[in-house]
This record gives sequence, structure tokens and C-alpha cells, in this order.
Amino acid sequence: MFLIVDDDLAIRTSLKLLLKQAGYPAQAVATPAEALAAVRETPPRLVLLDMNFALDTSGHDGLALLAQLKAEAPQLPVILITGWGSIELAVAGMKAGAAEFVTKPWHNDSLLQTIGTVLALQEAPAEAAPVPAANPRRQLDQQFHFQAIIGHDAQLLHVLRQVGQVAATDAAVLIEGESGTGKELIAEAIHRNSHRARQPFVKVNLGGISASLFESEMFGHRRGAFTDAKTDRVGRFELANGGTIFLDEIGELELASQVKLLRVLQDRTYEVLGDSKPRRLDMRVIAATNRNLAELVQQGRFREDLFYRINLIAVRLPALRERPQDIPLLTQHFIAQLRATYQRPALKVGTRALHWLREQALPGNIRELKNLVERAVLVSGHEELGPEDFQANVLQTPAHSINISPLPAPGSMTLDELEAHMIRQSLAHYDGNISRVAKALGLSRGALYRRLEKHGIPFDA
Repeated sequence: MFLIVDDDLAIRTSLKLLLKQAGYPAQAVATPAEALAAVRETPPRLVLLDMNFALDTSGHDGLALLAQLKAEAPQLPVILITGWGSIELAVAGMKAGAAEFVTKPWHNDSLLQTIGTVLALQEAPAEAAPVPAANPRRQLDQQFHFQAIIGHDAQLLHVLRQVGQVAATDAAVLIEGESGTGKELIAEAIHRNSHRARQPFVKVNLGGISASLFESEMFGHRRGAFTDAKTDRVGRFELANGGTIFLDEIGELELASQVKLLRVLQDRTYEVLGDSKPRRLDMRVIAATNRNLAELVQQGRFREDLFYRINLIAVRLPALRERPQDIPLLTQHFIAQLRATYQRPALKVGTRALHWLREQALPGNIRELKNLVERAVLVSGHEELGPEDFQANVLQTPAHSINISPLPAPGSMTLDELEAHMIRQSLAHYDGNISRVAKALGLSRGALYRRLEKHGIPFDA
């Protein structure tokens, strides 16, 4: 039995009919007192809770009732119903334990999808302690499609179990981890193990999309919609319809674009530029970032409501230095690929080299290890690689050794001027190599390009 809590008779009637048609029996009440009585008598499977029960529409009565409901039944899933003008209250509700929030007016299919996702997460079996086995990784591979992910480390296995649990739902997933840890592979694994596996998996690098191009890139446009729109363009959302969209580097998205993205994720509708007809979306959202989004929220650089919209499930990928025992496995995997690529069947890596690689910091994680192995294969003439073959190819100038002049005296330079100064020095130090400059400054290439454009710095400086 579901519980609907709303002081509007029309909404109670509408929701009750919708749930009945979807096979969910529901009870509807109008006041907080009736809601508490219903929960105490027979705890429901799920509560749909309106945020307002007073004329001032402050929403505080809804938050108060949420707190009382969670005190009575801590595990009870509650979906908040709110208007766009009070999304901040819905975010406060998520902090207080609500499972999700939907905005008025809702679309029936989207609401039912949200209900299904919340129930699937609520009723999924909790992750049990791993059962001792000769090969726990093999057990996971027998249940799920994880062939592209290499490793046996306990932290990685925890991530894979988490992926296996949430893949069957439509829950939004936020993948966190340093650059090069394999966030895209995890996103692909979630999609491949979901009911959308036969539908499109669309990857979008948000770090490379400026605010001026965001709508055209994501929503698409009609010919003539703006000056340079010479042909129709299909947007990424339309390409992902029915499947999964992977929003990489979401922490780089500018605030103006964050608002537009939030609208789409909330309403599951969008409009193609030059075409005023709204279009419906049915897709799963997976986002990834190497930034600390919670800190960006505190700094006012990332919208809190968007953070909670994409953060229903958070997956943290360990850095490679946190699972050094997987470095030899990854190295052997890359060697096997290069054996076929360069037609060198005798190619292998020696035991001493594997031990040496395990001791390296590898701040670029798996991506850096892969590049290091390939450079060693290309430069070395040996069929068996030793430590010296890798040592010769390690970059001699680490990022932290950039020769930066002393900082200017306080007050002599604005923050923007200081940023431009640092970028110019880094460009000079690395002879204009954009990839190395971006890595040295801790930026994505897309974020660096935007800063170059912002400060009017030529790309070949």
C-alpha cells in the first residue's frame, strides 16, 4: 500500500487513480495528523508527500512532517512533490532523508519511473559481506558483464558489487574518482548490465562544451535556428533516448548550463532550438567527475539541486595507488593488447619490471600506466621488458616542478590576472603542449580551452 499526503483533493484523486492503474494500491490523506496515524497503523511501501499544507506555502510544514515520518519509520521511502519555486526546500528534504523529489506539474510516465526506481533501490537486497571464495572476481563475472574491467582488489570488487546492485534500476549514478581511474568503463558496465543494454549509450564530455554551444550540442537545432545553423542537428539527448547518457566531467559545466541540464533531468522534456514543440525523454543518467562536487556546491560553483538530482547513487573509484596489486594485472592486459596490435607475439614484461611498476605513484592512474607501457613497447627493442625500459620513458619533468616565478604582492593583481599569468607561464614551460599544461594545472583540456578563450590567450602561445 502507498500513502499519498496532499491537502488538495484533486491531486489526491489524480495520484490515487494513476497509482491504481499502475498496479499500486494507495491510501490518500489530507493532513499531517492523518499521515502519521496511517504510518503508525500500517507502514506503507512508499509515501508521496506534498511539501505544503499551509496558506503561506513555505514548505516548512512538509519538512516537519517528513522528519516525523522518518522518526516513525526510518527506512520508509518518501518522494517529495514540489513546485519549481521551492526546489531549495526539496533539496533540504533530500538532506533530511527523502528518497527523491518531483516537481509540479509532473508527467505521469516520469513519476511512475521515479517510483519504480525508488522501490527497486529500497527493496534491493543489501550488499552482504563477501563470501570467502577461491576467486570472488570470477563469481562476479558469472553474474554480470564486467569483462572490460581488470582487477581483483577488494575496493574494486566492492565497486563492482555496487554496480551490479544498481544496474537493474534506473537510478541516477554519480561516479567519482581521479582522472584515469576508469570512470567511463564503470559507466559502460552499468549500462551493459541494465535493461537498457540494447539501447544507445551516449557519451558527452561536458568539459569540452562551452555555455554558448550547450543547447545546440545537447538539444539539437533546426536549420536556420541561428546564423550558422545551415543544417538540422540531432542533439545528444535525442541520441540517448531510450538508453543511457553519460555526462563526463560534469563538474566543469558552467552555472548557466547547469540550470538547463537540471530542467531536462527534472522534467524529462526538452525543446530543439528552432522548434517549440516539447519532446519527451526516456533515458538513464550517469555522471562522472574528478572534482569534489560537494565542495563546489559550498563554493557556489555547482547547483545544489543538480547535485542531488544526479547523486541518487554515488560510486567512488579508488586511485591506482590504492590498489597496487592490480598494477601487474593491468600491465599484462595492456601487453596482451599490444602484442596483437604490433604483431609481436613474443612480447612480455619481466617480473622485475612488474615489481618496479607496483612501486610507482602513477598520478595519472590507469591511463598513465597504459601510456607508459605502450611507450616502453614502442621505444624498446626488447621482447622482454625490464625496469630500465620503463624508467627511460618516465617523464623527467613532473608537474610540480614547473618553474613558476614568485607570487605577486597581495593587491597587485586580481584573481583573474593571476590565473592568466599562471597559464601563460605553464604554456611557456611546456612549449604550448595543451595536454601537459592541462595536467600540470589540474584541469581538463576542455576547461583549459575555456580559460584560454576567457583570457584571450592564443592557443599556440
